[in-house]
Amino acid sequence: MKLSNLFFLAFMLVITSAIAQTYPIGHRQITYQDPARGNRNIQTEIYYPAATAGNNVAVETGSFPIIVFGHGFAMAWDAYQNIWEDLVPQGYIIAFPRTEGSLLPAPDHDAFGKDLAFLVTKLQSESTNASSPFFNFINTKSAIMGHSMGGGSSFLAAKNNTTITTMVTFAAANTNPSSITAAQNVTVPSLVIAAANDCVAPPADHQVKMYDSLASACKTYLSITGAAHCEFANYNFNCSFGQTTCSPQPAISGAEQKDVVSDFTKLWFEYYLKDNCNAWNVFNDSLASSNRVTSTQGCTISNPVINQSGVVLQSTPGTTYQWYLNGNIISGATSQTYTATQSGNYYVEVTYYNTCPYPSNTINISITGLYANTISNNLSIYPNPANDFIVINYSPKQDENNVIRLRNIMGQIVIEKNISFTANNLKAEKIELNELRSGIYFLEIKNENISYTEKIIKK
Repeated sequence: MKLSNLFFLAFMLVITSAIAQTYPIGHRQITYQDPARGNRNIQTEIYYPAATAGNNVAVETGSFPIIVFGHGFAMAWDAYQNIWEDLVPQGYIIAFPRTEGSLLPAPDHDAFGKDLAFLVTKLQSESTNASSPFFNFINTKSAIMGHSMGGGSSFLAAKNNTTITTMVTFAAANTNPSSITAAQNVTVPSLVIAAANDCVAPPADHQVKMYDSLASACKTYLSITGAAHCEFANYNFNCSFGQTTCSPQPAISGAEQKDVVSDFTKLWFEYYLKDNCNAWNVFNDSLASSNRVTSTQGCTISNPVINQSGVVLQSTPGTTYQWYLNGNIISGATSQTYTATQSGNYYVEVTYYNTCPYPSNTINISITGLYANTISNNLSIYPNPANDFIVINYSPKQDENNVIRLRNIMGQIVIEKNISFTANNLKAEKIELNELRSGIYFLEIKNENISYTEKIIKK
């Protein structure tokens, strides 16, 4: 049984329900040219969901994410048959560049990273090319993936690259230029998988440093207990020979190691590339419960929390926002802040890296209750409705330094002033409105002791 007893059934239910269809595997070899690098030739092996299995067969009807995979040092793409046989039937297109595969001359890591990045954008553009066999079959979701040298080069490909959706690496080896340094500019969600018994690219010197350097707001480091460097792929003489010269040696079988890789990688891609919202929960439950891995994670995916200031509501950060009143969508309320215009129950749904919604806590707002304030007897605001200005008349019982803010209905500050009032001295402060559009606004008066809000109508 691959996952812990507690979560194995949940894992299978998620995967089975998410993937109602499996696909035969098609294959094409295409050489692309990168015009930005003197028409550099990039011979590429592409495996894809097909109508029938075979070479140069038609792509199955659908819209599929693209995964570009970088091979290890002195390893050919065909060592990764386990990868394409595992993922392609689940609805992924996987491209393997064959560049930088020689022992001599030594591979150019920078060029290899650029090959990986280029293939993502090139293949996605093929979906709009009517003469391409992939016309209309590749969607906007993508991943950079790689093993060993290809894993390190994945960091070079993902550096300052926000066109890709996510990055997944296996036993990534530090490259020249440094993938550890490049990680400081990788911001996409990243899964760094290491082998605890890796003596070729020891985790402490390679993957741990890359993970620690990542700038991703969501990143996971996963170490497979007893696993080794070469067993992420099928047998390769060069890799295996190098591994026999060092220690520690593998403590689990290659099949067991590939099982772990398959389980966690599928869940990661289901969430990030296919918007399967349940997959993220199962992924994290499995991390916590599995005795096959150890892990660490830094991630902001969670239910948001609303902070309230008068009638202004602000969500903790997400990627997109949608506010609700009494369970109904508020049209146009898609900012991080929202200013309530009527009494009721408010909450927000946010997304992070896909379309999966995360609802917040609910805040009950009573507009009448907010306007009733202990300072109102000493305060008047007129005219309201207003044309070109309003006047704030205020006589506090003690000297006060107040912040005056006027917000629109989206919660955005359109006017902000600092005004001092003297105790028992009536002061009239004029606020110009002539540059504002007609509509509803909210005037806030705040200091360390009080907070007052009033709705203003601009004609």
